[in-house]
Amino acid sequence: MLYANLLNWDNMLPFALFGVFALVAFLVMEFMTAKNNRTTNRLDEFKDPKLRRKREGKKDAISMVLERTTAMASPLKPKSELETSKLKLRLSIAGFRNESAMATFLGLKFAGMIVGLFLAGGPMLLLNGANQKTLTTTVLISGLLFYMPDIVVWLIGRSRKEQIFLTLPDALDLLVVCVEAGLGLDQGMRKVSEELKDVAPKICEELQLCNMQLQMGRSRNEVLHELGARTGVDDLRALSAILIQADKFGSSVATALRVQSDSMRTRRRQMAEEKAAKTAVKLIFPLVIFIFPGIFVVLVGPAAIKMVREMFTTMNGGA
Repeated sequence: MLYANLLNWDNMLPFALFGVFALVAFLVMEFMTAKNNRTTNRLDEFKDPKLRRKREGKKDAISMVLERTTAMASPLKPKSELETSKLKLRLSIAGFRNESAMATFLGLKFAGMIVGLFLAGGPMLLLNGANQKTLTTTVLISGLLFYMPDIVVWLIGRSRKEQIFLTLPDALDLLVVCVEAGLGLDQGMRKVSEELKDVAPKICEELQLCNMQLQMGRSRNEVLHELGARTGVDDLRALSAILIQADKFGSSVATALRVQSDSMRTRRRQMAEEKAAKTAVKLIFPLVIFIFPGIFVVLVGPAAIKMVREMFTTMNGGA
């Protein structure tokens, strides 16, 4: 009955018209508010500073919607400094470190909840009426869209951590070569970020940020500690701690880097051996579910067919 109502043109026509008019209105607003690109606008502002004041109130449709949802999402803001720092750390691990990242994240969560209520609640209410099924479906879809930004941030953060984890040994080896060749740690990190930017963009981005912070006058210990904290990679955090200790006690940085490189390679070899040992256990379920039934049919099928034919032949001959 539900599918019949969904496929009914009389029921779908209002939603189709609403979607078409909403899309046309959005495109018209976007075209009217974004006639020139950002580069052209900036050049015009440099030529005539008065244009900057005129364009302060003019924003594109996406920015206006995002600002509205961010303002309405104020009840979702963390209530304590600890929760705020945890949320900023999650966004930092995923690579979102600008000042408006947290507000944008909360605004997207609120917008997802509202979109879920309208997209799920409206059609379900018109098709099924006000009942428990409508309420359950609306709550589930709204909850899924509400937590969708959390899932996306977690997936992006995990992918970023994995890329840093896999490319860190190459960057560390090159850093050891640079330091042993006579470069300082700062110059070595700059050289690594320049040489490996195409192969390991994530770790090079972190090293470039460290170099920029050092050039701004921050202490090396603070920069290295923040490097280990904002990435969420345990190996990079351990490397930062070792470099801080080497700088504090005046020991050789090249020796500390070489020892850390050897320990990282030993740990990776142990992880590879552990995964190889788990392979046999993980293959049991695909073998039992997908491969064994096919083998059983191929081996036992002809014998079973022959037995059935012989049984029917015997029964017909006896009759």
